[in-house]
Amino acid sequence: MNIAGLNPATLLSQISSETTSAAGSGGTSSSFGSVVKDAVESLDQSQKASAQEMAKAVTGESPDLHRTIIALQTADLSFQFALQVRNKVINAYDEIMRMQV
Repeated sequence: MNIAGLNPATLLSQISSETTSAAGSGGTSSSFGSVVKDAVESLDQSQKASAQEMAKAVTGESPDLHRTIIALQTADLSFQFALQVRNKVINAYDEIMRMQV
């Protein structure tokens, strides 16, 4: 269960390094798209891992309830973070669209 892909510091450094490397090649949209795709895939993996842990706890395969709770909280925090990032992007887009040219 790796949530490093949604760490704000890691995500920011990924965006800045990929934007810098893509600026020389002339295309920043593909690098931004790949960062977003990686973040969504990481979020999906976190959600799937928590679902598997919950299924194990319900069936009795996993006697460690702490691991299940940690997996659920990790997935919840990852989802909340992704939701807030999405909200900020939408707000920024709305603000740009309201600007007069």
